[in-house]
Amino acid sequence: MGIIAWIFVGLIAGFLASKVVNRSGEGFMLDVLLGIVGAIVGGWIFHALGESGVYGVNPYSIAVAFVGAVVVLVLYHTLIGARS
Repeated sequence: MGIIAWIFVGLIAGFLASKVVNRSGEGFMLDVLLGIVGAIVGGWIFHALGESGVYGVNPYSIAVAFVGAVVVLVLYHTLIGARS
């Protein structure tokens, strides 16, 4: 998948996940970064479960990236919350 597609899927997944996890976005760049990391994590999780991961810009890939982004955001808030 191309870098533009990763950024696009990451933006959507990161934005949606941040709205679900903490009801407000983390900011454009952090949403994109957490979404991209989430896409990687979601792809790994789904691959470990025997399903396909992120493979293009489509609803399934966005859902996979969203699941991963939620996991990443929960871990992020747990770690950042523990610091403050």
